[in-house]
Amino acid sequence: MDLPPDGADPGATPLHRPPSLHTALDGSEPIARARQLTRSFLVDLQNIHGIQVSNRACDAVELVVSELITNIRKYAPGPSLLTLDVRDGCIEVGVWDTNPDLPTILPPDPARVGQHGLEIIVATAMTFQIHRVPVGKRIAASIQLTDHSNTDSTGR
Repeated sequence: MDLPPDGADPGATPLHRPPSLHTALDGSEPIARARQLTRSFLVDLQNIHGIQVSNRACDAVELVVSELITNIRKYAPGPSLLTLDVRDGCIEVGVWDTNPDLPTILPPDPARVGQHGLEIIVATAMTFQIHRVPVGKRIAASIQLTDHSNTDSTGR
């Protein structure tokens, strides 16, 4: 039997993979481009894949993407990656950049002008992680897709 170059059996049922978006950014596109890609991905999740996403989650994911890409443009100009992965009822927003310096999350300070982006992300996300990688760093935050909990009105 002849197999395609990637070795996959052409008659095999493809593996189900959760929807994801992985895109390279060269650093010259406007930050709004990342927000547009994110918005399109969220619309596709609902309209094509039938995955429910609350308005709150849509707003939160767009905000997190915007803040993370803004930080990259400010502190690590150059190429970067944006990933959106659906896992376990959440969207994991990930960014990679070439700067190995880890950001500092400043304590809340209402008198401070600016530098509230990571503070906002940490307050918005269910999880937040920063990792150095062989070239640069990766930052990830997960946002719950819906506002529904698994409990009934009695709290169970």
